[in-house]
Amino acid sequence: MEKGKVLSLEDRIPKIKEHRRRKANRRLIFLLALFFLLIVCVIYIQSPLSQINSIDVNGIELVTKEKAIGSSELKKGQNIWKINKKLAAKNLLSIPEIKHAEVLTKFPNNIVINIKEYSPIALLMSEKDFHPVLENGTILEENSKLADAPILINFKEGAILEDLAAQLKKFPSEILNAVSEIHYDPKETDKYHVYLFMNDGFEVNATIPTLATKMIHYPSIVSQLDPKVKGVIDLEVGSFFKAYDLEEEEINEGEEER
Repeated sequence: MEKGKVLSLEDRIPKIKEHRRRKANRRLIFLLALFFLLIVCVIYIQSPLSQINSIDVNGIELVTKEKAIGSSELKKGQNIWKINKKLAAKNLLSIPEIKHAEVLTKFPNNIVINIKEYSPIALLMSEKDFHPVLENGTILEENSKLADAPILINFKEGAILEDLAAQLKKFPSEILNAVSEIHYDPKETDKYHVYLFMNDGFEVNATIPTLATKMIHYPSIVSQLDPKVKGVIDLEVGSFFKAYDLEEEEINEGEEER
C-alpha cells in the first residue's frame, strides 16, 4: 500500500473473501481427515486386526510359557483394547516363581509379557527327593537338580527357611558354590543354629541371622588353616577352629574383629 493511500471497503472485500475461503478449506480438510481417521479406527476395532494374534513371554526359566499365559488369562482372539493388563500381571504373581510381571501391547495386535523370576538358591532334601528353594524361601514341588546348589537338611517351609534363603542370597557366588550341605540344628539357646559342610572338607558352626556377614570371611579364615587338618570352624560368636579330636584354637581374623 502506498504511503497515505487508504484502501476502500470495495478493495478489501475480495481479500477478506479469499482469507475466509482458505480458512474454510483448512477446516474442511481437518474435519475430513478426522472423519476418515475415525472410520479407520472403527474398522480396525471391528476387524481381526484388533484381536490378539500372538503372546510372547520373556524372562522365564523356571516357569513354562504355557503356564505363564494360562495364569495371565490372556487368549488369542481377545480384543487387544479390552484386556486388563494390570489384572493379567497380578494373576501372574500367583505363580510362586514369579517376582515381577508386566504386560505390554505391541501394535497392532501382539502381547508381550515380561517376567522376572525368583532365583533358585538351594535344594531341600525331603524323604524321597530334592526340591528347589527360591530366594524368598518358597519350596517348589517340581523335582530339580541345581548344579553347585547347597543341600538343605532338616528344614521345613516357614520363617526359618525364609531367613536362611535371605542370608544365602547375600553370599558371593564363590562362597555359595563352596557350600555342600546346610543342616538345621536348633538349640535351646539358639533356634537359628546351623552347621555347614563345605566342599573343601571343613565344617562350619553358625547362626542364621549373622550367616552372610560371617561367611564372607570364610576364604580368609581357611587360608590361615592347614588344608590337611580338617575340623570345625565356629562362627557363632567369634572365630574358632577345632580340628577333629584336637584342642580348640582361636583364629586371628582381623576383619572379623572390626
